[in-house]
Amino acid sequence: MSQELNVMEPVKAPPRPGGWSRWRFLTLFGAVLVSLAGLRVITGQDMLTDAGTIRTTITFAVPIGLAALGGLWAERAGVINIGLEGMMILGTWFGAYFAWSTDNPWMGLLAGVLAGMAGGLLHAVATVTFAVDHIVSGVAINILMLGAMRYLSILVYSDVPGAGAAQSPTTPPFPVWNLPFVADALAPVAGSGIFVVSDLASLVIGLTTRMSALTFIAIMMIPVTYLVLWRTTFGLRLRSVGENPDAAESLGVPVYSLKYVAVVISGGLAGMGGVFLAIVASQIYQEGQTGGRGYIGLAAMIFGNWRPGGLAMGAGLFGYTDALQIRGGGAAIHALLLLLAVALLAVAVWQVRKDRKGLAVAAVLTGVLLLVWYLSTDSLPRELATYSPHIATLLVLSLASQRLRPPAGVGKQWRASRS
Repeated sequence: MSQELNVMEPVKAPPRPGGWSRWRFLTLFGAVLVSLAGLRVITGQDMLTDAGTIRTTITFAVPIGLAALGGLWAERAGVINIGLEGMMILGTWFGAYFAWSTDNPWMGLLAGVLAGMAGGLLHAVATVTFAVDHIVSGVAINILMLGAMRYLSILVYSDVPGAGAAQSPTTPPFPVWNLPFVADALAPVAGSGIFVVSDLASLVIGLTTRMSALTFIAIMMIPVTYLVLWRTTFGLRLRSVGENPDAAESLGVPVYSLKYVAVVISGGLAGMGGVFLAIVASQIYQEGQTGGRGYIGLAAMIFGNWRPGGLAMGAGLFGYTDALQIRGGGAAIHALLLLLAVALLAVAVWQVRKDRKGLAVAAVLTGVLLLVWYLSTDSLPRELATYSPHIATLLVLSLASQRLRPPAGVGKQWRASRS
């Protein structure tokens, strides 16, 4: 028994060569900030880094990030959760209904999270207990929840003024927090246009003003997830279940229980993302308002290599491009073509150093085409700008695919050994 406990105790592992260390994250953050600041100066598109864009980015990124965290919890325990979309739908409906009926957004948050957890429990019963294919179970949950919430809307809202089969009444908002004096002190700096300095001031203003309480809670879920999964015995055991359940079982780890816990938590995080959409982003439940964010969250999780910090950057990427196309349309997205072209040319140089000539040629050709496109046009068509977040996500995923390593046991059916 003592040997088992020693094996399962978390130890401080040495930094992985390909991992997202703290310094690499800070270096990447600085490079992105400097690149966007330079792009702002070159193109004159101030909205690339202004406080409004930062706030809008957070609004779009939070539900995607919560869905990605939900996928992370499930897949680290070996269960693919395609049903995140349906669990988000549960969160939107129950969050809005209870917030409206009790006139208390916190009751809506509790109800939405519990509803998402119920969806996660259903998925766990199907996949863990009855060994249903993970993809089939997840898709079934998505379809079922979409129809079930419409039925509930017809049942509950048919006689409610301003509501109906496709929407709820207006919900009360969460409190909005501001750091005092920050906006007033930094506004002159943000408006000065000084390279990097004004951009950093705008970033601080955007992060510290007009932030919903639920936004703060959602952002805190990222470090909490990291601490629980990578710095506790519980997290080590849960991740061992997703890597090698047979080895984990041989050490006395309750494989079935941990899979259940992980998938239920996964559903709760997705439900929280649904509550955010219904109460923070729009203050109303609307049919279809998840808009595929559960699937996009899975893409952000894959982009982040099944790590909390990486998926946060993936959600931020999607949220940023979405914010630009909402606030600035084709002109702001057009400016990103120049940055993307330069980045691809830098990638080509890196691939040449790694002796990957095929990828280097592909990156050069794509970068040159984007540069020509940027120089020969003034803006992007609105139809193309609308889908720019999806295009950016697919492009980044394709570039990062060679460094991805999912949990070894994810998606595999498992049965306890019988002695």
